[in-house]
Amino acid sequence: MGAWVLRATAFGVLVVVLRTLLGFAMIYWPTEGSWLRILCLAVIVLAVAAWGLADGRGDRQANPDPERGGADLTVRWLKAGVAGGLGSGLVAWILDLLPKLDLGGNGLLFELTAGASFIVLLIFVPAMAGVALGRFLAGREHRTGAAAAA
Repeated sequence: MGAWVLRATAFGVLVVVLRTLLGFAMIYWPTEGSWLRILCLAVIVLAVAAWGLADGRGDRQANPDPERGGADLTVRWLKAGVAGGLGSGLVAWILDLLPKLDLGGNGLLFELTAGASFIVLLIFVPAMAGVALGRFLAGREHRTGAAAAA
């Protein structure tokens, strides 16, 4: 299985699970919606950034010289974001058709365009920040280790 497929599946499922939990929470605690939305958003951003950090760190450790390249993590995470956004939008739309489950009542067109584009950015941007930080930290460790050995 491709690395981007694993990431797309994991974060698509995470988005759908959090939207479902938020839908149930909004039924039983409608006055708590604002902080619950922020909490769900923070969970997604932190999970994506952590995985991006691990990817960037691993890539820099495998390829210590930034001039000689490494894995193309930008395309990997962009593919994961697009597939995760479209997949989670489609699944959320299907689940929203079930009775007693409220995921916002958005139409299919909205879920596959505006909703999916938000999820794409929600996956791609924190992942790229995590990759950059991971590469920086691993590169710094490599430079300090090489300086101490010399």
